[in-house]
Amino acid sequence: MIVMKQVVKVRLLPTPAQASALLVTLHICNQAAIWLSKQMHRDQVWHKRDAQKHWYRTLRDRFGISAQPTIRVIGKVADAYATLRANLRARNYGPKGSERRRMVEAKPIVFRLDAAQPFDARCLSWQLPELGREGTVSIWTATGRLRSLRVLGSPAYLTLLRTSTIGETDLVYRDGQWLLHATIDVPQAPLQEPAGFLGIDLGIVNIATTSDGHRASGSRLNRYRKRQQRIRKRLQSKKTSSARRLLKKRRRKEARFAADLNHQISKNIVAEAQRTGRGIAVEELTGIRARVRLRKPQRATLHTWSFAQLGQYLADKAERAGIAFVQVDPAYTSQTCSQSECNYVDKNNRRSQASFVCGRCGFVGHADHNAARNIATRGGACWGEVMRPHAAPTLAASWGTAAANLSVGPKRGDRQRAVPAATGA
Repeated sequence: MIVMKQVVKVRLLPTPAQASALLVTLHICNQAAIWLSKQMHRDQVWHKRDAQKHWYRTLRDRFGISAQPTIRVIGKVADAYATLRANLRARNYGPKGSERRRMVEAKPIVFRLDAAQPFDARCLSWQLPELGREGTVSIWTATGRLRSLRVLGSPAYLTLLRTSTIGETDLVYRDGQWLLHATIDVPQAPLQEPAGFLGIDLGIVNIATTSDGHRASGSRLNRYRKRQQRIRKRLQSKKTSSARRLLKKRRRKEARFAADLNHQISKNIVAEAQRTGRGIAVEELTGIRARVRLRKPQRATLHTWSFAQLGQYLADKAERAGIAFVQVDPAYTSQTCSQSECNYVDKNNRRSQASFVCGRCGFVGHADHNAARNIATRGGACWGEVMRPHAAPTLAASWGTAAANLSVGPKRGDRQRAVPAATGA
């Protein structure tokens, strides 16, 4: 049986004395992590095993923490440096020699004193009833083990925790609330061979447009974002302690609203793909913020656009349901005619944000719907390459081979090109 990872979030309900013990534990563990990070950065030691060999005993003696929490602290710091080095390799901090990259490489990673701390089964155990929304946990703290610590969660989440293998659990302190983020193994549905693909065009005016023509409008979210921006601006201008408290209270309100909306949209798309037996094809939009240049009034809209979150939700839900999921190159999808016998490419085809009129065959349609149909076609081509024996290209780059075969018109400087129809294997 194939399993996949899922994070289940439940709320802790500690007494004031228990909350004090948990906060002391976070402070001590993160102080240990900060000290270890400085040593690893100074000696250029990056791997968990090497760090454990050098500083395990020193950590225990210096900060007075038990054996297993010490291992978890070392693992947390090693994972943080692994993520940093992956970002450096991907040039997310700029090329070698750039000022930003030099600044990142010159200083060690620093942890907040109340940053999340991971626990495993030796440090944290669960006691969950058959019914109800409440249970208890027993957790190690720096001042002694806390038993019968109440937890609250939805019945579905508690059922998952009770019936699944629980791995690492993070203790999180956020906005005055204590949370547990538990990683569990859940069975994954077998991957079904798709009978075609449902193309998804992502955007700002329309958050998601499917190749079937369904559009999830972004007007509600955009109005909400603008309202929150006005409220933040008004509160920031007051510069009073009460305004600062209110700003702190509201800081995640917009993010929660957008995440909830993305969950609803992704759930509906996956349900439609599952009902029709199709896979899901989306655009590969990695690095769009670095590529696109906009006017100043438009920058806030782009940088608050949570397209990566929606794509991740789609990927996770599709994997859980056994639905094929591919990412395709978005180049020219909004300029290409989606009619299979045409495939004419010209930027003048896109008359406006919502209007598409083909300059060759005269096809007229909504621009986002036309792009989604092109994405669905490229999704079939990508899936054919992936499933072909000895296939090497990646999903996101699969369209690159086909796009390289564009037939250019005979006139010099002519922008009109015909793209061959992408067909599956």
